[in-house]
Amino acid sequence: MSAESIKSFASLETPGYVGFANLPNQVHRKSVKKGFEFTLMVVGESGLGKSTLVDSLFDTDIYPERIVPSAGEKTKQTVKVEASTVEIEEKGVKLRLTVVDTPGYGDGIDNTDSFRAIIQYIDDQFERFLRDESGLNRRNITDNRVHCCFYFISPFGHGLKPLDIEFMKQLHNKVNIVPVIAKSDALTKKEILRLKMKIMEEIENNGIKIYALPDCDSDEDEFYKEKIRQLKEAVPFAVCGANTLIEVKGRKVRGRLYPWGVVEVENPEHNDFIKLRSMLVTHMQDMQDVTQEFHYENYRSERLAKGAPIPKRTTSLPDYEKTNGNMESISEKDRILMEKEAELQRIQAELEKIQAQMQQKAS
Repeated sequence: MSAESIKSFASLETPGYVGFANLPNQVHRKSVKKGFEFTLMVVGESGLGKSTLVDSLFDTDIYPERIVPSAGEKTKQTVKVEASTVEIEEKGVKLRLTVVDTPGYGDGIDNTDSFRAIIQYIDDQFERFLRDESGLNRRNITDNRVHCCFYFISPFGHGLKPLDIEFMKQLHNKVNIVPVIAKSDALTKKEILRLKMKIMEEIENNGIKIYALPDCDSDEDEFYKEKIRQLKEAVPFAVCGANTLIEVKGRKVRGRLYPWGVVEVENPEHNDFIKLRSMLVTHMQDMQDVTQEFHYENYRSERLAKGAPIPKRTTSLPDYEKTNGNMESISEKDRILMEKEAELQRIQAELEKIQAQMQQKAS
């Protein structure tokens, strides 16, 4: 290599040390360029402020306000599952946020099967991901799996209702559940503390597994350890949401105005809104990891254990029979895709054969 070439190459280097320590920066740049995906499900009775809280958390309008059903309409109320997606960008980082709402949940006189539609939706997203994972375009899969579920608990009861317990027992192995006490500004601090203790006691007694914040590493600084400790102690999060700006002592704050004063949404002395947002934002990746490594793998293992074949992803490849065996009549790209599809079908057939043999041995 000539001296000029060496000089030219050296001019391309960044100042300072360049080595393996730069690998995290490469991952960071790649992740920022690709963007992030996150799906949040909100479940709870109508009138608990779910939509307002979500809009407050992300400072955007996720979906329009809905009309709360009247008492007469509740007799025929059915649970719906509605997903709304928005693109959020902050300091160059893009987030594709999908909020899954469940209007009608808990609003009927008979709520026996009110969570069936929710379970079906979560399973459908697992099935969709499993199908895409088995297809040709595995690198560009859109992850629509539910990574977190905010379960809203009424502040006007004395703990969990039977429907609350049954719902969480049905879904705690499918999604990361974060219990939230809605409209906490309706309670005093002593009432909130008493309700939190009662809810956590009932969750433990019923064997319900809610999302557990990961423990800190021994080398973490004391400030971070204290922050995690406070977040763990705040569960279930007692919050109130509001998008109205109110002037308090010469400054604009988001809150609710009452005859006795103002409840500031972002004041940690008034509610756990800041702690809930901090938990969600700082642990998005961990929730995705738990979804992948625990909830999805459980579904995938059960799915394969049943021996049912995975539905093949449909493709827009040309029909080989219509070419009369003449591969020259299709493009080179389509020919390669057809060969890959045939290979995947062969592997799938072998897997089904092995599963059948294992079932015969087990029986």
